Amino acid sequence: MSSPAASAAAPSRYSLAALHRLAVVALLGFASGLPLALTGQAMQAWLSVEGIDIATIGFLSLVGLPYTFKFLWAPLMDRFELPWLGRRRGWLVLTQLALAASLFWMASVSPSQATRAFALLAVLVAFVSASQDVVVDAYRTDLLAPRERGLGSSLTVLGYRLAMILSGGVAFIWVDPTQGGGWSWPEVYRFMAWLMIGAAVLSALVLPRLVAAPVPASVARRDVLGFAAVVAAVAVGAALSERFGPRVASALLSPLFARSDMAPALQAKWVDLAALMLGIALTLPLAAWAARAAKFETLLGGLRSYFAQDGAAAFLAFIVLYKLGDAFAGSLMTPFLLQAMQFSTAEVGVVNKIIGLWLTIGGALIGGALMLRLGLWRALLLFGVLQMASNLGFWWLAVSGKGLLPGLTIPAFDWGFVKLTHDTPVDGGLLLVIAAENLSGGMGTAAFLAFLMSLCNHRFTATQFALLSAFASVGRVWVGPLAGVLAESIGWPTFFVVSTIMALPALLMLWWMRGPVRALEFDPDAPRVED
Repeated sequence: MSSPAASAAAPSRYSLAALHRLAVVALLGFASGLPLALTGQAMQAWLSVEGIDIATIGFLSLVGLPYTFKFLWAPLMDRFELPWLGRRRGWLVLTQLALAASLFWMASVSPSQATRAFALLAVLVAFVSASQDVVVDAYRTDLLAPRERGLGSSLTVLGYRLAMILSGGVAFIWVDPTQGGGWSWPEVYRFMAWLMIGAAVLSALVLPRLVAAPVPASVARRDVLGFAAVVAAVAVGAALSERFGPRVASALLSPLFARSDMAPALQAKWVDLAALMLGIALTLPLAAWAARAAKFETLLGGLRSYFAQDGAAAFLAFIVLYKLGDAFAGSLMTPFLLQAMQFSTAEVGVVNKIIGLWLTIGGALIGGALMLRLGLWRALLLFGVLQMASNLGFWWLAVSGKGLLPGLTIPAFDWGFVKLTHDTPVDGGLLLVIAAENLSGGMGTAAFLAFLMSLCNHRFTATQFALLSAFASVGRVWVGPLAGVLAESIGWPTFFVVSTIMALPALLMLWWMRGPVRALEFDPDAPRVED
């Protein structure tokens, strides 16, 4: 056996075992990224083809909420070990096979004829996908040595983005009757299900078995009851928020509205946003109380272990803030480009979904390579500055308009698995802005993943990484309502200036925390793996 920590002692080269580990994390990144668009943009496109109204499509976007609450059931995946394949690999194979079954099931249901059943299946796919993410994140964190985490994060992003190119980009061309191969959406979903079966086979046969830290000591029955208590508390909080939140929010905001000339429709959006924030403020403490009352020991132990380290609360604040400016600008990128800038759908699709994702992969690989020399703290700082600066590109586009820079034309092609029937023009300014945003975002993501892995205690990896990634997703998931209301209130140019300013607090925090962050670059207690 060899230790990842020992691998770090030979910085000049990677052993075959280390290369195997890095190839594995790229494979798991692909398996993790594949289902995301299938409950997001791909699903919305399928609903549109089926003639589902916009209000229903907007409501169905909530099926992705399991991604933000996965830390609630992650402790069960830390606590229980499945037979034969080990603590992490068993859960990986199970979730990947469950994803395949869910996608096959979803492909058999018509969203127009059985909308409720379709929505429930989409929630199921999101739940199992989020569960797979829990195990992938934990396995990767346990597997990689500290020196390998930067490049490992880059390869994770590589696999993740390749999967998103397939399910969120190439699939759009497949189903286009004029540009692509004339597939139906059920055929696409069945194809993705077969890919998940292939991922399960590879997970069972190719992944190294971890010699993991001991399973957290707790009473299994108490953990199950604790999880049930937390779910019940979340349900109660959501019900109370839905019943009383809008009224309370309206009462709180009425004095402000009385002194403004804001349109009633916009006032209603601010009320909805305030009601959402009040609901979160009620539900999270209620769930925490239920976990303590039910003695959900694996969750509580993982949280105690995390908060026992110096600067734990500051690290959580930094996690929320680091990608906030980037997420704020990106949350409305598609409507900005289509509605405000009036770029064509094909142009935005090719640049943002295909070229942009490849540039993100390039940024992640460049970021991982640079981290070998820069170290964690300097990489986070440099890439954070680049992320912040990239938001100004959208401000420039909003102020200057399109057509200022020479563009290019992507010729029609046929690569067998995907084709573009007609030539597609690309605006030079759009290409420049998307390139800057995706390159810097890929570099920032690589450093950020390495940072999250460095914070985890290996006895509670699934619980702690799920908690940290849930905080990291605050920007991606929850800023959308605020961003939409704010953009409508202040206009696009000012909106992108605000998104740039929102990146500053994280950089200031990072400068203040440079000592603790630098201390994370070495972990002598990493678990061993069997080569």
